[in-house]
Amino acid sequence: MRTLYAKLALGLVVLIAAMGLVYALVSFSATRHYLAEVNQQLNRDLARNLVADRDLVAEGRLNEPALKSMFHDYMLINPSIEIYLLDLNGLILSYSADPGKVKRKHVSLEPVHAFLNDSASFPLLGDDPRGHDRRKVFSVTPVPSEQSPQGYLYVVLRGEMYDFVDAFAEGSYFARLSAWAVAATLAFGLLAGLIVFRLLTRRLQRLTAAMDHFRLSDFSNAAIYQNKPALAADEVDRLGVTFDQMAGRIVEQIQELKQQDALRRDLVAQVSHDLRTPLAALHGYLETLKLKENTLTAEQRANYFAIVLRQSEYLTRLVGELFELAKLEAREASPQCEPFSLPELVQDVIQKFQLKAAECEVDLAMELDADLPLVSADIALVERVLDNLIDNALTHTPAGGTVRVPVRRDAQQVILCVADTGNGIPEADLPRIFARFYQATDQQSGNGHAGLGLAIARRIVELHGSTLDVRSRPGEGTTFAFGLPVWTG
Repeated sequence: MRTLYAKLALGLVVLIAAMGLVYALVSFSATRHYLAEVNQQLNRDLARNLVADRDLVAEGRLNEPALKSMFHDYMLINPSIEIYLLDLNGLILSYSADPGKVKRKHVSLEPVHAFLNDSASFPLLGDDPRGHDRRKVFSVTPVPSEQSPQGYLYVVLRGEMYDFVDAFAEGSYFARLSAWAVAATLAFGLLAGLIVFRLLTRRLQRLTAAMDHFRLSDFSNAAIYQNKPALAADEVDRLGVTFDQMAGRIVEQIQELKQQDALRRDLVAQVSHDLRTPLAALHGYLETLKLKENTLTAEQRANYFAIVLRQSEYLTRLVGELFELAKLEAREASPQCEPFSLPELVQDVIQKFQLKAAECEVDLAMELDADLPLVSADIALVERVLDNLIDNALTHTPAGGTVRVPVRRDAQQVILCVADTGNGIPEADLPRIFARFYQATDQQSGNGHAGLGLAIARRIVELHGSTLDVRSRPGEGTTFAFGLPVWTG
């Protein structure tokens, strides 16, 4: 009884049994009502015909000897009826039934008057003299005549013999055959209903099994209910499709949570490693300054202070980038888009890096298409991306190289690139250069620390609905590119 099918089956059994009982009761009652009505309609004038045919009235009076003879004859000819002679008050004067079985002395005249006045519909039941609580269909007529009645000839149409034969017939072959036919029909309906319920609940059982499998797998492995949604699916199939989608989404989210947890652990380890180096350097040089304060020369003291300052600046920049990346990945920062001229922003950023480019002996310039439209983006965040890309390009481009920043129109976007002629990135390192703290080896410059700049740049570009693409070949240089939407206001 713990399954839906068992509960439906029990409900169907109870329903079929109730239907069979109600059918039997209604059929029995309706049949008896029908037979009583037919019997009374057919024998409506029986009492009147008896008076007329048997010459019960002579010289305006009831012929008593003829009445007694009729009682005897009809007991032999038609034992299913019983005849009673009543006075005008309903008192039983004489009858054809066995004297020992007549229990009443008086018969109610209300049904008799209704019969004679045609004021009631058939079957009309009157008192049965053989019992105090039984009522039977009857036929009645005034005697000796309707004009001068002295009493009533009261004929019970279903007498004692009729009841006996009726009780016997109820257990006869045809009654048993009818009962078996009804039972077989109900059994067939029950069996058909169980089969239909089984077919309907089979998909629910399969869905329940899939859900149990999903639960037992700790919500990490979902069994597919159905491969594709049906166009004319019912509620069960739609529920299964929804479960597939929900389970798939839960599995994806769990995998994402596991990946984020792994990234969090890696980030903590990487941050601890990257912070340990400048902190150790700061601590070491400050300790040296304290211990050898009186023995260091002015030049050595200035050198130590310069190293401490560089490590402090590096530490400040690293912590700032960590907070910036965390803020971007937590979606706390959303782009405040506004229309602006991308060439003007590129020119400002290039001017900012001209001094570093001159120190690195690298040619830094931009290349513009004609009639470039305004773009819609967050100018501060885009400037941050350009700062990171141009700074990396200058750092990894040897003296005598070039860094170009071309800006061109492409369909509904303006494409901005940062291309250098540096050493390039090994093909094996390309898929991982956007990872936080990932270091790609630069054999020429000896500075392989990519820091968090590329991770921050990629996240900013993603917030603008674009992607940061990279193309590189070792010895030929690297090109970063991303697009910004054209302002249509």
